[in-house]
Amino acid sequence: MAGIKDVAQAAGVSVATVSRALSGRGSVSTTAQEAVQRAAAELGYVVSSSASGLASGRTRNIGVLVPVINHWFYASVLEGISSTLMDEGYDTTLYQLTKDRIQREKVFSDFLLRQRVDAVIAVNVELNSEEVQALHALDKPLVGVGGPLPGVPTLHVDDEGISALATQHLISLGHRRIGFIGGNEETDVDFRVPSRRRTGYEQALDQAGIEIDDKLCVGADFTMPQAYAAAKQLLGAPIARPTALMAASDEMAIGAILAARDLGLQVPRDLSVIGVDNHDLSEMFGLTTIEQRPHEQGELAVAMLLRAIRGEEPAHAHTVDHRLVVRSSTTRPLDAS
Repeated sequence: MAGIKDVAQAAGVSVATVSRALSGRGSVSTTAQEAVQRAAAELGYVVSSSASGLASGRTRNIGVLVPVINHWFYASVLEGISSTLMDEGYDTTLYQLTKDRIQREKVFSDFLLRQRVDAVIAVNVELNSEEVQALHALDKPLVGVGGPLPGVPTLHVDDEGISALATQHLISLGHRRIGFIGGNEETDVDFRVPSRRRTGYEQALDQAGIEIDDKLCVGADFTMPQAYAAAKQLLGAPIARPTALMAASDEMAIGAILAARDLGLQVPRDLSVIGVDNHDLSEMFGLTTIEQRPHEQGELAVAMLLRAIRGEEPAHAHTVDHRLVVRSSTTRPLDAS
């Protein structure tokens, strides 16, 4: 297997020049850069990340912390992170922080130290003060996605504002009896997103002078099957049935649409439905939604980290924009004047 000395000899330059040319650190002439890249390609030489890390103090590896992996939101954020890091020549190491306390402690006391990461991104993980201190002790940049972390630059959406905007859209169409499908105890963790979206829904109703009816609010686990079951229960009684539903995620909104269809209701004639996310399936179902662009959130998190790694001023906490996307699942109620 070819080594860095072989590349230097083939390119007619010093080992130091090869290191600078392949690492992207330091000044190298265009002629030397081309010669080194040509020689490395011909010899099949691949830069050793460990050797590069010893020389530069960097591993070009970013640790990413997530609570779950198999949800669309997290997968989209991770896709934005990993694709952007790959473009920048960085590896990604993923750590799932489960509810197991011992396993979670190991991530902070062992794995992150052993893996030697350059920086850490925490995605929708509400870290306690000890965990934040452990990450700061690594003396590596840390960025949060999905909620505010004390002393950590973070980017997040305004969950209350998102839910209020969705509910206001239904109110503007003339709906007064609006149901809500939110989270449950299992999902109401790490920044309490379901509770915040319930708060936004209630605030919009209150501002419109509409009385809040707890019987119109049901919980699910942010999946289609549970939302389908919850919506069927909510919509099953013909008396006092809501004319519109606001779901805290698009997957739950789609579950509600399927439940309505199985009950013989037409969307949006008999029931308007709005969700949150702009999920990949939302357009197929004609779902009106609030777009929060998780892929872009991942890209922005990487941009924040790279500024910190390069010694620039790290970005401060800020809120990611969201917008209403109107499709065919919402319309005026039948009894609207």
